[in-house]
This record gives sequence, C-alpha cells and structure tokens, in this order.
Amino acid sequence: MNRDKHIWEGWTVGDFIDYVDVTFNMANHINRRPFTNKAELKQWVKDSQPYYKKHIPEVYNYFLKKSGL
Repeated sequence: MNRDKHIWEGWTVGDFIDYVDVTFNMANHINRRPFTNKAELKQWVKDSQPYYKKHIPEVYNYFLKKSGL
C-alpha cells in the first residue's frame, strides 16, 4: 500500500488512516467486535474520514485487515 498516495487537497492515504485509526482503536477498546460485517465496516470507515466522504479502497482494506473480519 502506498501511504503517500494523494487523495484529496493534500491528504494522503496515510493521513486518512492515521486520523481514523484513533477512533477505530477507541471503538475496539469499548466494544471488542464493533463491526459485524464488511459492509458495516466499509460504511463506518467512509463516515469516519474527515472532509472526504467517498470510499477509499486502501483505507478500507487497512481497517478490514485490522478488524479481522
């Protein structure tokens, strides 16, 4: 994965991952398995991204692997 890939107005794949990762870790800490399926995770990742509310495959795939779904 290219974390330096530009997505939107100076934001890279890595920037989106780093931003969403904080919320993802908190959600996992509070609720050990907060996501029950891939579609739910995909929507959550998209909604959790700042500014850019479109699906970014690299960001989704990072959290898919991290979630263990």
